[in-house]
Amino acid sequence: MGRVVTFGELMIRLQPYNYERFVQADRLEFSFGGGEANVAVSLANYGMDAAYVTKLPAHTIGQCAVNSLRRYGVDTSMIVRGGDRVGIYFNEKGASQRGSVCIYDRAHSAIQEAAATDFDWDAIFEGAEWFHFTGITPALGPNVAEICREACKAAKAKGVRISCDLNYRGKLWTREQAREAMTDLCQYVDVCISNEEDAKDVFGIEAEATGIYAGALNREGYKSVARQLADRFGFEKVAITLRESRSASDNGWSAMLYDAATGEYCFSKKYELHIIDRVGGGDSFGGGLIYSLMNGKSAQEAIEFAVAASALKHSIEGDYNMVTVSEVEKLAGGDGSGRIQR
Repeated sequence: MGRVVTFGELMIRLQPYNYERFVQADRLEFSFGGGEANVAVSLANYGMDAAYVTKLPAHTIGQCAVNSLRRYGVDTSMIVRGGDRVGIYFNEKGASQRGSVCIYDRAHSAIQEAAATDFDWDAIFEGAEWFHFTGITPALGPNVAEICREACKAAKAKGVRISCDLNYRGKLWTREQAREAMTDLCQYVDVCISNEEDAKDVFGIEAEATGIYAGALNREGYKSVARQLADRFGFEKVAITLRESRSASDNGWSAMLYDAATGEYCFSKKYELHIIDRVGGGDSFGGGLIYSLMNGKSAQEAIEFAVAASALKHSIEGDYNMVTVSEVEKLAGGDGSGRIQR
């Protein structure tokens, strides 16, 4: 199987136990996570050769972050060590009609203050077949956007396919900043992953007759969004996740994959999720999609695998999706009974 490289920020995740609010908590759970790191863990758990690239301090907490990936088989040999701090995000899990809350404390993290000269992309991409990043990473600052650009250029020069999850984060940059940076970076991208909000927030492309906060989705509108994205940037494929948010605890979950070459639109089956932890849900979808496309699955098989992988992630605490190929294929094949395995 081909080698996959992902690049981004690995953060400390701190959250109250169970479903407590920040204001009532007197202790916090400690773990690690981050968009592209989550994708790398998914791929490693599927048996793929997955490498993660970032910059982390050389101190003990930085090493703990590295170890959190190594335990799942992610190649961490290309991680640059240096800087003073690991970024943090505080997560308050929502329930019922109370939404989740995420607060960032990532200013002056090692990766945010990284320089383009920190990374030897020619060496990093040696033997690689796929590169993945998200719109969160260039949002960390103009210097990190430049690092993403250099990575994309090096990947293209070596014939490496590139995927990007748009992942707009309004707490990190404005829509105008996102549009300028992502318009530049998307010229290198082969497979674009978006959701019901990102295409609108970043590029002003909106699905008609869809209420993302009311849980109403219009399939025809999303066909138009995918086609417009592909036409504008020359994407080979566009995947759009479709979340029907009935509450913080219960969502409908499905997705669509558009193949620009054939004009084919494939919609997955829809899962009714009772959510344990939704953080990393999109990343687990990305990991499932990359795995499927690299392993020759058809468009329909690919979208079914990716959605099933993500549905399972919503049942798992933490950022990382700790499931196997057989578990995903079992669900994608129609067995969602949740019966005990003996």
